[in-house]
This record gives sequence, structure tokens and C-alpha cells, in this order.
Amino acid sequence: MAATPLLDGPRLSPRSGGAPDSLVVLLHGYGADGRDLIDLGELWGEKLPRTAFVSPHAPEPLGIAPVGRQWFAYVERNDRERWAGVQSAHAALDAFLDAELARHRLPPGRLALVGFSQGTMMALHTGLARRETLAGILGYSGLHAVPQGRAGDIAGSVIASRPPVLLIHGDADEVIPPQALPRALESLKAAGVPVRGHLARGLGHGIDSEGLLLGGAFLAECLPPLR
Repeated sequence: MAATPLLDGPRLSPRSGGAPDSLVVLLHGYGADGRDLIDLGELWGEKLPRTAFVSPHAPEPLGIAPVGRQWFAYVERNDRERWAGVQSAHAALDAFLDAELARHRLPPGRLALVGFSQGTMMALHTGLARRETLAGILGYSGLHAVPQGRAGDIAGSVIASRPPVLLIHGDADEVIPPQALPRALESLKAAGVPVRGHLARGLGHGIDSEGLLLGGAFLAECLPPLR
């Protein structure tokens, strides 16, 4: 059996200094690496001054280019491939979350996941599979990876906890169609996950200023400062 890859990536300490009271893990998209999202910690630091941020590099080198990383390979870009992919990358991400919580001596309820595109798929799969409920999951331009037509079948066996979820998607997304948003809302609600969504007008495959504001407010709601 192959060893579980050890993940690492850029980190930001809390803006306030001292030990963090919460942790946000940022999961990049296909073809990027941890440096792609770590600056979100700078943008959200004002709302989350006692939060540490980390953005791990995905476990695999990009299969189609000499630079970049992937959580899993894309060839067919269908439900079967995505479902197999999130399962294959789950152990590495799950172990990384455990290690980061231990590093900061934080309980699972003080951890939030943020994903973009393929990172959103990982945030939803691994975040909901963890037995101890996280503070929240924020996903941009992604989807809920489930076998087609079997969202209800897997809810009990794969979804172990139900933290609040916010999904944000552009209505002009040319990579992951905007129809992925209502589909994800439907499958997550059917599994009892408290989820809400926002469709950004005129936005392609990316994050706009409105999405950053909504995401920051959601994280501040999920991770109120400890007294």
C-alpha cells in the first residue's frame, strides 16, 4: 500500500500576534498550488485577527504541465472521475487537517475549510466525512462530487458531520457550469447539510469582490473570537 502523501504549504500567522484561536485551510484549484490562495488570509485577516491560515499544495504534480499541482487527475471530467478523485485524495487532506489542528492545539470546531474549484470538491468531501464537525465550509466555483444519481445513497456512509456550508458560483463560469450550484445545494440539503448558495452575476471561473465579502462574513460568523 502506498504511503499517504504529506502535505505542506504557505502559512500566515494571526494578524493579532500570539497563538491562534482558529484555523482556516485554503484548498486551491486544479493546476495551481498553495500560493494561489494564501493571500486570502491577508484580505480576511481584519475580520479574523486571531485566525491562522494555511494553504497546502495538492499531493500530485499536474499531469499535463511541468508546473502546478492537482488533488486528482482530470481526463474525462465526469462524475465518475471526480468521485474516484476525491476519494483518492481524501486520506492526505484528512491527515493534514489533523496535523494542523494538533500543531495549533485547536479543536475541530475551530477549523474552517475554503476551496476553489477542485479544492471545493475536496473541502466538501473531506470536510463532511470527518466525524467531528468543523466550523464551516466555504466553496467557490466548485461542485459536490457524488456518483451521478446516487447522492442519497452515499449520504449516510460518506457524510458523517454537517457543518454550515456556503457555496458561491459565477453564472458565466466556463469551466464548471453554473448548474453545478443548484445541483450541489440539492444534494447537500437532501443529506441534511445546512447549506446556502450565491450565484454571482457576470462572473466566470473565479472569485470577485462580492464573493470575497460574502466569504469573509461567513467565516467570521463560523469562527467568532473566543473570549
